[in-house]
Amino acid sequence: MAKLIHGDRIGKRGVLRVGASSIIFDESRGKILLTKRTDNGRWCLPGGGMDPGESIEEACVREAYEETGLHVKVTRLVGVYTTPDLVVEYADGNVIHPVALSFEATVTGGEMGLSDETTDVGYFSVEEMGSLDLMENHIERIRDAMQNLETSFVK
Repeated sequence: MAKLIHGDRIGKRGVLRVGASSIIFDESRGKILLTKRTDNGRWCLPGGGMDPGESIEEACVREAYEETGLHVKVTRLVGVYTTPDLVVEYADGNVIHPVALSFEATVTGGEMGLSDETTDVGYFSVEEMGSLDLMENHIERIRDAMQNLETSFVK
């Protein structure tokens, strides 16, 4: 199970892990695609860690496909998110200090479905997200993307 742990400079306990998440709007830009994780039952943006030998954009596209069945194209960088006060601890004992790049992406094909990493997937409005058990570290990314600014955030 992926568990977020907060604490003063707790990042020192983890291994740096670069990852990407996708902000995928529906056609009206009123809803965002979320997935429900198999490991902890929580909702989140499609995304995950970058593999050796791929670019961060490739990681974003791959993770979106693996978790949703959708082919996407990255259209802009929303922001870079990292804090020394957060680690993610996994059931296997791995502890990571995440460096996450969040990208807006558009669907170019594929068929929405589930994977071994997801138990549900769907588009949700900000109001609907209020009733979901949404990963806290993804809320800020969603809020930033909803602003639709031309510049990127570094936080």
